Amino acid sequence: MKAKAKALVRSGQVIYHAFAVILAFVSLLPFFWMISTSLKDYGAIMALPIQWIPKSPTLSNFRELFGLEGFAISMLNSLVVALGSVVLTLISSAMAAFAFAKLEFRFKNALFLVYLATMMIPSQVLFIPLYLLMGEFSLIDNPVALVMPSAFKVFAVFMLRQQMMTIPNAYLEAPAIDGAGLFSTFTKIICPMCQASFATLAVICFMDSWNDYLLPLVMLTTKTKFTLPVILSALNGQYKNEYNLLMAGALVSMLPILLVYTGAQKYFASGLQMGGVKG
Repeated sequence: MKAKAKALVRSGQVIYHAFAVILAFVSLLPFFWMISTSLKDYGAIMALPIQWIPKSPTLSNFRELFGLEGFAISMLNSLVVALGSVVLTLISSAMAAFAFAKLEFRFKNALFLVYLATMMIPSQVLFIPLYLLMGEFSLIDNPVALVMPSAFKVFAVFMLRQQMMTIPNAYLEAPAIDGAGLFSTFTKIICPMCQASFATLAVICFMDSWNDYLLPLVMLTTKTKFTLPVILSALNGQYKNEYNLLMAGALVSMLPILLVYTGAQKYFASGLQMGGVKG
């Protein structure tokens, strides 16, 4: 019986790993095709049979891509906006999460529930009032208009609050006995204990801001201020048949996200787990 049980367990493991390999292959196939296409000339992408590995790989697509008007500056614009959004989100969300998790004030739970309820409002619904608000501050066609909404990230506050609630109150009481202020306790004790959640949020916020298309399309009008998704959308219309150039643009747009994720990978999974362990 034991031999049969072990055989069943081994068979299950084999099936599981085989299915995982097939799933990984299917998931990576479009990415491989994107890289392959970005290294082909126009004749190679139309050749039959399909060349999965280009016979004469070339970097001319990337040279042409960076030679297009506005492409290089759009990458810089996206980087500035994404980094600004990450910094503002982490600062504002950490302070709000600390207040909801560790401070006592009237209607705290009710206020937090109302704040969470705003997650059900589609972001597209807020574009018109947001546009009017930014117009009042003379921020239309200004990258700052893309960063300011990051001060109110409900998911970020929720995730950090869940993490901070797992921290025992003794970590706040001991510094208070020694005369440390609330802000010092927050910055020197609470924040260092939430590094994994901060890293996870940084990756998520960077991805959201880097890939955001609708908000820059609404707020920006000058081509030199466009972000990368807006420029890539324009390329998709202007060079719709030049798939090699489009794939090169898609690959370039993915590289910063891959680099950021690789740098924060060791914190990412643990940050997600710790952000949802306590209600």
